Amino acid sequence: SIAILLYLVQKFKTPDHWYPSDLQKRARVDEYLSWQHTSIRMKGSKLFLSKVLLPLITGQPLPPEKLEFATEELNVALKQFEEKFLQDKPFIAGSEISLADLVAVVELMQPVCAGYDLFEERPKLKEWRRRVEEAVGKQLFQEAHEDIMNVKNL
Repeated sequence: SIAILLYLVQKFKTPDHWYPSDLQKRARVDEYLSWQHTSIRMKGSKLFLSKVLLPLITGQPLPPEKLEFATEELNVALKQFEEKFLQDKPFIAGSEISLADLVAVVELMQPVCAGYDLFEERPKLKEWRRRVEEAVGKQLFQEAHEDIMNVKNL
């Protein structure tokens, strides 16, 4: 999906903030896009699978200790995300939204849709999500997450 996103921003000449021409900002976006595969994506998806899909498939909830372990792994990645990538900036690459923010918010919404509100006790992360939602538009944000938000109801 990252390769497709990079192809699309270049093919359709999207606004510069999505994939900045400034090399330092672009490097920041690339750094996050490389890091997220084995951290946020892996840990968030693991929690989503453990909490929603496996019980749906097997008919049995995951043992609490396994769910707790998956949650703790995600919490470590979230702390790294806040400290390394967000720091004190509005968005990952600086003052404007980028592909990095878009990819990050999509990955973080999976555990939320599974019933784990990871934004609740993280004010920095919560504010960042609000800025991302505002930047893409609340209606589009909700439409993009509509199907996954309803997965708990299966």
